Amino acid sequence: MNSRWLQKLTSTVLFGIILYSYLPVVAQQTNNQAALPSITNQATYTYTDSASNNKYQGTSSQINTTPGLIDPLGRIFGCAGTLLPDYTGFSVGVYEPNTNDPTGTELGRLVSLTRTEVPDIANNNIPGGKTPNIENSNPYFITNNPAGVYNFLLDPNKGQTEPGRTYIFVVNPPPSSIYKQRRIKIQILASGGQTNNIVRYVATSLDGQPISLQGETQIEDTVVLVNNAETQALKLFAFEFSTNLCQPNQVQIIKTGDRAAAEPGDTVIYRLSVKNLADTALNNVVITDNLPLGFNFLPKSVRGEIEGKPTTITAERNGNTVTFRSDVTINSEKVLNIAYAAQLTPDAVRGTGRNSAIVNAQRADNRFSTKDGPATHQLKIRPGIVSDCGTIIGRVFVDKNFDGEQQPGEQGIPNAVIFLEDGNRITTDPNGLFSVANALPGSHTGVLDLSSVPGYTLAPNEKFRERNSQSRLVRLEPGGLVRMNFAVTPTFQESVKK
Repeated sequence: MNSRWLQKLTSTVLFGIILYSYLPVVAQQTNNQAALPSITNQATYTYTDSASNNKYQGTSSQINTTPGLIDPLGRIFGCAGTLLPDYTGFSVGVYEPNTNDPTGTELGRLVSLTRTEVPDIANNNIPGGKTPNIENSNPYFITNNPAGVYNFLLDPNKGQTEPGRTYIFVVNPPPSSIYKQRRIKIQILASGGQTNNIVRYVATSLDGQPISLQGETQIEDTVVLVNNAETQALKLFAFEFSTNLCQPNQVQIIKTGDRAAAEPGDTVIYRLSVKNLADTALNNVVITDNLPLGFNFLPKSVRGEIEGKPTTITAERNGNTVTFRSDVTINSEKVLNIAYAAQLTPDAVRGTGRNSAIVNAQRADNRFSTKDGPATHQLKIRPGIVSDCGTIIGRVFVDKNFDGEQQPGEQGIPNAVIFLEDGNRITTDPNGLFSVANALPGSHTGVLDLSSVPGYTLAPNEKFRERNSQSRLVRLEPGGLVRMNFAVTPTFQESVKK
């Protein structure tokens, strides 16, 4: 490629993205200053006052540019708008969207950029590309000299600035970096062509993180096509927009309890630990903790500390949700600890015993929000003395007077078998007694297996007609006790009675 071919190149779009911090358009001096004229920008205006019909005219202030300017560049910054300590391994690239992806967010192939030449300073040839990406490579690997700087050129002759064209700009940190890949979709909205070099585009964050200091995830801007800055002075602005490169995990919340199991009446102490993982301080910490059913929050129990020093924590309860707030600033790698107590009520046995907490905080440098959670804690709830379960007791006995009740001298029948509705098989003791503990409240049915009491049959009940049956139906209240008796009589009495 020679300099004559470069002079035939039509205007290209300088594609530069400044990650996180807006930078003013600052031009740099070129090596060929004598070939470039000065540029003067001045406007005149005329208007008529409709009320007085008077005409007014004037001239704006004059803006003079310094001869020999080259195009502004894109630059990668950290989350606070400062340079990263090391750019080794960072790369940027411009991709086509994947045509098979209906969302338009997945990467396709790399955009084929018009290649440019390495400058031949020794022979005084006109530089072909724009530093630092003088060959217009895609992707481009960023260096530390100059720190974090990069640029791309889009060629209108290839239709790369036509309205509707969509690109995905990608920042790839090295594998060992604390940062994650960023993707920003860029869509060309309008283009003026050769006579009007203005191109309008919209940039949209694909990872949900802001792309401006104002916290916006979508911005719309205008870019001006520029010719080779070594042969023709810079016309207006380069193609640039702002976004951020922040750590994906900037805060961490951990929730623990002082026990694994509890029962109604017990008091449980919870601890919330909020750790700052960001490269700057965090403040405006708000923790939202959702308590399970039957947990009574104790406001006076709240305590907070950071770096071994107590700090003020405000707490507000709304239903089962408790919100903790702190005005303390958490420095990087430091931990804010909050402890509080909750007392279990009888309703806790019907709850899950599982609660969760979420933390929200703000970076102190740019006021960007960050969050983590939910952090959960599972507590096993034992019923204790307020258990919903009840007990079924009963006896199989010889009913001599056929009243269905056991009186002195009416002995029990051992080894009699009763089947419950859930399939449980119960056998009576030597005194004819049986019991079922931890039975759920509600209706229960028991059936006497007459084959287990040979020589006996059901005793007729002369007092209650419903007891003249082989089965019994009882209603067990929560935590209650209910009796299920079966009266029998020797089989010879039945024949004698007939």
